[in-house]
Amino acid sequence: MSAIEPDAQPLAGLRPADSAVAGGQSTSHVRTGSASGASPRGRLRLWRWASPLAVLVIWQLSHVFKLISESKLPPPSSVATTGYNLVVHPIPAFGSLQGALAVSVERFAIGFGAGGTVAILLALCAGLSRVGELTFDPLVQMIRMLPLFGLVPVFIIWFGIGTLPKVLLIALAAAVPLYLNTYAGIRSIDTRLYELGKVLRITRKELLLDIVLPGALPQALVGLRQSLGASLLALVVAEQIAASAGLGFMINQAATFNRNDVIFVALFVYTMLGLLTDWIVRRLERRALAWRTDLVIR
Repeated sequence: MSAIEPDAQPLAGLRPADSAVAGGQSTSHVRTGSASGASPRGRLRLWRWASPLAVLVIWQLSHVFKLISESKLPPPSSVATTGYNLVVHPIPAFGSLQGALAVSVERFAIGFGAGGTVAILLALCAGLSRVGELTFDPLVQMIRMLPLFGLVPVFIIWFGIGTLPKVLLIALAAAVPLYLNTYAGIRSIDTRLYELGKVLRITRKELLLDIVLPGALPQALVGLRQSLGASLLALVVAEQIAASAGLGFMINQAATFNRNDVIFVALFVYTMLGLLTDWIVRRLERRALAWRTDLVIR
């Protein structure tokens, strides 16, 4: 009779070294699986940069093969060189790139902060009170129907050509989408949650912090992303009208001197500013909505 019991024999198809873990996954195998599971995520992150890099390569090659005139569309290499020179060796007609960026960011931050604060307060008043809805919602809907950039000459007449009309234009652009989404998020909260709050006899503050804000947060974050995009667009338009500093002023000066490379540098900075703000909101959304499970088809 064999000294090896039947239950102790290695399973068919496994090497002797694998028989020790035949009954289940070992710790090393689990770690390997988790590590291998992280690599596809990293590949997906790299994949996000594939199409922008492909566009840059095609753009550069179009100039290598003389398909596009450099006076109409400067190559990426020329844009990068101009951007470096604007940072290190500012051109008197345009100023420094970092100086223009600082002015634009300041206007953007003030306008977006003011407009976003007013939008959230109005959305809370209109979403939680029938009187607030009848008072503020018609006004916001009227502003939403106004051609925003048609207000530019009106603001110049009212407030002059300083910083105030530019900040107000950015604030209006920020307020409308954030208000609409936050208001919709508050109104979409299940009414049974309010009834539960009444049963538990929670205070108004607890109702706001524990029910209203978490329930409206997903929709409000969508509005925040839309608001940032609208504010950036308003910044581009506002800075090109009677401005003496900022990225928009740099674009106007470059158009005067027929410097398309400087124009593309400013446009690239606008784009990076928009991508940065959107990335910040997406990171905030990922942390604030960690409780939510999303269905993603891969």
